[in-house]
Amino acid sequence: MDSAAVVHGEFEPAFELVRDAFEENFRMRGEVGAAVCVYHEGRKVVDLWGGLADPESETPWHRDTIVGMMSVGKGMAALCVLMLVDRGRVDLDQPVASYWPEFAQAGKAEITVRTLLQAKAALLYADAAPDGSGFDWETMIRAFEVQAPEWEPGTRGAYHTMSAGFLLGELVRRVDGRALETFFDEEVAGPLGVDYRFGLRHADFPRTAKISAPLDQTLIEQMTTPGTALHRAWRIRPRPADLRANPSNDPAYLMAPFPSANGQGNARAVARVYAALAEAGELDGVTLLSPGVIDQARTPSWEDVCPMTGAYTRYGAGFVLPDDTTVPWPGRRAFGHPGLGGALGIADPEARLAFAYSPNHLDNGTGLGERCTALIDALWSGRTR
Repeated sequence: MDSAAVVHGEFEPAFELVRDAFEENFRMRGEVGAAVCVYHEGRKVVDLWGGLADPESETPWHRDTIVGMMSVGKGMAALCVLMLVDRGRVDLDQPVASYWPEFAQAGKAEITVRTLLQAKAALLYADAAPDGSGFDWETMIRAFEVQAPEWEPGTRGAYHTMSAGFLLGELVRRVDGRALETFFDEEVAGPLGVDYRFGLRHADFPRTAKISAPLDQTLIEQMTTPGTALHRAWRIRPRPADLRANPSNDPAYLMAPFPSANGQGNARAVARVYAALAEAGELDGVTLLSPGVIDQARTPSWEDVCPMTGAYTRYGAGFVLPDDTTVPWPGRRAFGHPGLGGALGIADPEARLAFAYSPNHLDNGTGLGERCTALIDALWSGRTR
């Protein structure tokens, strides 16, 4: 193992196989920099990090390094909506338009909060938004207000790859008055003491890992190829000033209100959030959700090949559910959210496990990739040996 990829952190002996797999990721599977964290029965039992946060400058990955975890943020946005459901401020079976009146335009008056959370609203695009306008929240929200569903809402599911963060975030703002990033800071990150946020501050830049991706990364290729569904969705993302740079490292992107994809944190932070959800909604005296709402979140709502990504998908309400290919987690009643290239946060209430993985080098394909999968396999092998 290269000296740059020395693994740091702690693990309990019963979870040694996770440490072994994490080290093997660097030796055998092309890991650049990453962190992995596991909670079991409310206790942190694995907290490891290693490699390089920035290969170009050879900056090591430190304990407090954070990284873009891509669509892991969609689960955090859904959590905020479900917290309002739990507090009686949002009713899952009420129309979204009862909280956000302008949403009712273009045939959306009957779309319920539940339908929105279940990714069955058929609102995949923001066609009225100009190209490159994705960092302008008000422009995007006005575009979603006039957007017609692609098919009859509630009849078919599709991963709302670009739109989910905006739609859920605006619902939070209409009900609570706070922007999604503020609600998350004050109601989740602060009380739990987790290092995860939407929209970085300048002070965070020095400890933020640089994202890299294979040139043929499947979903990125589709996002940048005109004529594809993903390009139609993602043409709203501005191009960085340096066209040679990875857009995920652009300071404007890192600081933008873009909760579908730019939540920044690390495995330790995300695992702690999911540890609360694995422990009936409460961890160290902080309650996020009641058991009843957690069950709503992980009740299957649809499973099929997603028309947006082409990946087989099982979905609950705001969260992705395990399947045999895209999210291969043994506990079928677990729930969480993957991110492009292999990041993952997941809770398994039956096993009382929470797991998170945060890499800076994206895997190819539409699933978790071999590095995250190796860690999951090691976690379960250790539990059964």
